[in-house]
This record gives sequence, structure tokens and C-alpha cells, in this order.
Amino acid sequence: MKALSLLLTMALSAGVHAQEKPFYPAPAKPLKAEYTIYSGGLGDEQAPTKTDRKLAIDIKGQAAKDIFDSLYPDAKGVSCSGEAGERLRRKGHVWCASSPRDGYRCFLGFDLRSGASIAGGSC
Repeated sequence: MKALSLLLTMALSAGVHAQEKPFYPAPAKPLKAEYTIYSGGLGDEQAPTKTDRKLAIDIKGQAAKDIFDSLYPDAKGVSCSGEAGERLRRKGHVWCASSPRDGYRCFLGFDLRSGASIAGGSC
């Protein structure tokens, strides 16, 4: 009888643990973004070549807001659109904008030949 009771307890315990979902303190989240692979410079993008390939990523929505919120404080005296309420934040080559008209957007860039971080957007 004790053996049966112990066996049932173990089986129930295993079933409970099997149904638990793993805990990830920093889970992956969906991302709404567009990207461009190009050569040349920002604002004068050309078709990518074998020797010049860059990646520009434009992130929008909740992911952009999360990144924006992590880059505080706001840049002072800088504006891209001149729109009232526009806010800009930047750390290195990562920069984000918040505007009443367009919402949140963040820009990342990489030189695909060297792997170096570069600007991914410009005003």
C-alpha cells in the first residue's frame, strides 16, 4: 500500500512539473521592422555591391517604444521634423524618435562587410 501511495505521489508530481512552462526573465518579443541592404551613404543609397553592403533597420511599434524608453535621457536642442512634441534619444549608433504623428521609431545599422555598427537612419 505504501509503495502504491509513493508511486502515485511521484506520478502526480512529475505531471505537475511537466506542465510548468519555463521562466525566462528576458523573453523574446515580436518585432515590427523594415530593413534595407544598400551601398553608399544614408540618404544616397545605391544597390549593394560585393565590396559595399550595409544594413539599415527601421523598428516601429512597441519594440521601438521599449528601446526608446531604455535610451534616456532625451537629446536636447535636436529636432528632425520640427513637429511639436517630437523627442529624440541616442546612444552611439542606436537612435530613436517619438512623435505624435509617427509614434515610436528606432534605427540601427551595420556594415555587413566588417560587422561594425553604423548609423541606420538620418533625419
